[in-house]
Amino acid sequence: MLELDVPSPVEQIADVADWRTGQLSVSPPTAGREVAGPGRTVRTTARLLYDVLASVYDRLGFDVLDDAVFKDLVIARIVEPTSKIDALRVLDDLGADTMSYKTIQRHLAQILTGDYRDRIAHRCFEYAAATGGLGLLLFDVTTLYFEAEKEDDLRKVGYSKERRVDPQIVVGLLVDRTGFPLEIGCFEGNKAETHTLIPIVRQFQNRHGIDGVEMVIAADAGMLSASNLTALDEAGLKFIVGSRVTKAPGDLTSHFHWHGDVFTDGQIIDTVTPRHARSVVNTVKRRAEPVWDPVRHPTSWRAIWQYTRKRAVRDNQTLNAQEARAKAVVDGTKKAKATRFVKTTTAGQQLDDAALDRARSLVGLKGYVTNIPVTLMEPGEVIGKYHDLWHVEQSFRMSKTDLRARPMFHRTRDAIEAHLTIVFAALAVARCVQDRTGVAIARVVKQLRPLRTSTIAINAAVQDFPPQIPAADQEILSRLGFEAGY
Repeated sequence: MLELDVPSPVEQIADVADWRTGQLSVSPPTAGREVAGPGRTVRTTARLLYDVLASVYDRLGFDVLDDAVFKDLVIARIVEPTSKIDALRVLDDLGADTMSYKTIQRHLAQILTGDYRDRIAHRCFEYAAATGGLGLLLFDVTTLYFEAEKEDDLRKVGYSKERRVDPQIVVGLLVDRTGFPLEIGCFEGNKAETHTLIPIVRQFQNRHGIDGVEMVIAADAGMLSASNLTALDEAGLKFIVGSRVTKAPGDLTSHFHWHGDVFTDGQIIDTVTPRHARSVVNTVKRRAEPVWDPVRHPTSWRAIWQYTRKRAVRDNQTLNAQEARAKAVVDGTKKAKATRFVKTTTAGQQLDDAALDRARSLVGLKGYVTNIPVTLMEPGEVIGKYHDLWHVEQSFRMSKTDLRARPMFHRTRDAIEAHLTIVFAALAVARCVQDRTGVAIARVVKQLRPLRTSTIAINAAVQDFPPQIPAADQEILSRLGFEAGY
């Protein structure tokens, strides 16, 4: 047997064998060689979720702020809305860089001094212009309350959609037709909804220098005031707002005269409505409805009314319940309150049959007021654009539930404005994720957060190991264009 003076390769191979590959050592440890202890998991984090949201944040152009703390606060708000101090726990779970609460407070002040909202709004404008377009803008308002005993200059008791008597603020939100946020603003808690639309729209126009650019603003009936519509029209903007059913008898005077209260399912009546409540612009002398023209009808707007059987069934159910309550009040079986269809006479409380009959004649009707001539937009298209309003309502639901926009831990106006800027950016990231994946942001967080990156220590070395990604979750990443080695 030929023996050459060549050292055995076993030891060298054992030295380089990497436990991370899953391969076992090629030979048992030699005598005197120290045996490495077993690996230990130091911690696990949802770093994948953090990186995914961070990539969307950067894609929207928000990285122009060059503020890692603000970015982390936005991501934490999406993942688990909570107080700023508790956001440190959320960020630790996400594997973000460590920071102190004082650092957060310092960066909250920078949100205002650095004009973050303006810079974010410009990036949102660019994104919306490149994706969904800015031809149709949707507006709505909501209220956010505070569990505080005293009012101040901003937090005031006012009409609450949640029927609360706490001090609150009014928040207006302008979005594109997909619900992507473009402008946000807050007002005193006792400010009427009708006084919020024009300031937000003008703020949007001035920010982007788009005075005179043709856009359509859609809003619900709460925004229907003569001054609002006139201001929008004078600003060169088109509008579509919901009308109140109580305006139907006046708008449909001709129809009721010639046809009674008979409608067919899906029937649309294109007519006119007065700009001011005391005006009369319709007449029973002509059977045909007038076709609105801004030159020939300077004292009116275009009104479109649609009847659907589905809406009629729903309206009748509501009226039946209200009638039953009114009868119970009249009979004395229910405590008297301000109840619809109950009238008080010298003989006592009675059922208001005339008001009930009048209400039943209007079931199934929904009205829309606009300054867009029929030559530019058919009635069906006007109705369709108005019903895109569910997108802004969904955005508000996202901000109040998924993002929990209520700034309950803030007291000063500056702190509240800074908080709303974080919510504004978080809503933009959340809408972008949702639009690209077709999956609700809450579901995306629920699916990706359990995919943990493990930090393991072995033999004096520490290494991070990304998670195995199931096919369904990989589909979400693919739709977001996220790869980065995961």
